[in-house]
Amino acid sequence: MLRESLYTLPSKRKDMLPKIAIVGRPNVGKSALFNRICQKRISIVDEQEGITRDRLYAEAECFGRSFLLIDTGGIDPSEKMPFNQEIRRQAEIAILEADAVILVVDGQVGPHPLDEEVSKLLLHAKKPVLVAVNKIDQPSDECKIHDFHSLAVRDLIGVSAIQGYQIAEMLEKVLEQLPASAPLPEPEAPPQKGIGVAIVGRANVGKSTLLNALLGEERAIVSPIAGTTRDSVDVTLSRGGVEYVLIDTAGIRRKKAETEVVDKFARIRTDEAIARADVCLLVLDSYEGFTTQEKRIASEIEATGKSCILVFNKWDLMKNFRMEHALKSVREEISFLNHCPALFISAEQGRNLDKIFPLVAEVYAERQKRITTGMLNKFIEKCLQKYHPPLIIGKRLRIYYMTQVEVNPPKFVLFVNNPTLMTESYKKYLINHFRESYGFSGCPLTLELRGKAPPPAAEPRLL
Repeated sequence: MLRESLYTLPSKRKDMLPKIAIVGRPNVGKSALFNRICQKRISIVDEQEGITRDRLYAEAECFGRSFLLIDTGGIDPSEKMPFNQEIRRQAEIAILEADAVILVVDGQVGPHPLDEEVSKLLLHAKKPVLVAVNKIDQPSDECKIHDFHSLAVRDLIGVSAIQGYQIAEMLEKVLEQLPASAPLPEPEAPPQKGIGVAIVGRANVGKSTLLNALLGEERAIVSPIAGTTRDSVDVTLSRGGVEYVLIDTAGIRRKKAETEVVDKFARIRTDEAIARADVCLLVLDSYEGFTTQEKRIASEIEATGKSCILVFNKWDLMKNFRMEHALKSVREEISFLNHCPALFISAEQGRNLDKIFPLVAEVYAERQKRITTGMLNKFIEKCLQKYHPPLIIGKRLRIYYMTQVEVNPPKFVLFVNNPTLMTESYKKYLINHFRESYGFSGCPLTLELRGKAPPPAAEPRLL
């Protein structure tokens, strides 16, 4: 049923698709149903209540009709669940923008007072509603759906999100409730992938605040409590004619601090977000400075070949401290990211946010840059004239020529006499001078050494 994730979905097409929201009280299987329809593990699923907090979107297709599916957090008006008011507000926004709603209930538990609360909320919104009685894992459980007629919703169907029972039938009923005039466009050409921008960093540095500020809406829950965001939230938008996909991620904690299973899932989601991004905004807390966690995240960004921009958030809290001094101290701690540009912002006050997208576009363009082999060989010649490779056990490294074999990220191959003669200091010397000549700001460079091919072995002669 999955057509494509929101990661590659143009915002114009997204706005034209009909929307179906999945709502319900906590721990009834909403995220499991969302993943089943999308046929992909987008939302984190766990037995613990209150796992999903922000709205998650994905495009899906059933019986030739495309629609946008929205997963929401569990609605619980009580005060026992953390962020319950924020989660409810996110769900209410989803209901407001949806064309139809699937109310998920637990068939094994039976009717619950919270189910009635959610049902009243939906009836008040006057949206087409279908009750999906989840966890109907065997035919003998079908009779349990009649217990939910008390919710005053006409259409009920028993489903199993885990086993995939009657999912297609459920979607058919929902699609029938959509207005006939609802536009269901087919793309004329394959959608162009936007620039993937992952907002990463440790917990509570202001990643979700930055996402909301860039979008100008309350898209992700913001709280001073660390670990509020758990799922990776994807949002597509256009700036200056360029398509971007912003990915808000969970704050990466030390492995010792991952006390819950959901924290481990959130970490996996963050790693996946970095892997599918083009540019990573490494958000730092200006007041707390650079920590061991940032070093680990920076190393992961570099290792996966992603471009990086250092974003010093909460700069409004800094008094009597110059930007140059803060940047210099960070450069000294992580010298391998000296090529990364830096921005000093305040997501809460909106300071310097207008500079983020132009800088992202600039760094992304650097990933696509290609240098001709002739220019590279002239560069190598100048480097060899200025500083020869050192002698190692009476032998010296010889570089025959250099060529670029890949872009995004750029990869270069050096053809040499013996790769083992390349020292780390000389490799750093080449990279530093290369950046001085050609830039590649924010982008990691890969230098691959290829030795001279050994002569072919002589064929045995017959006597």
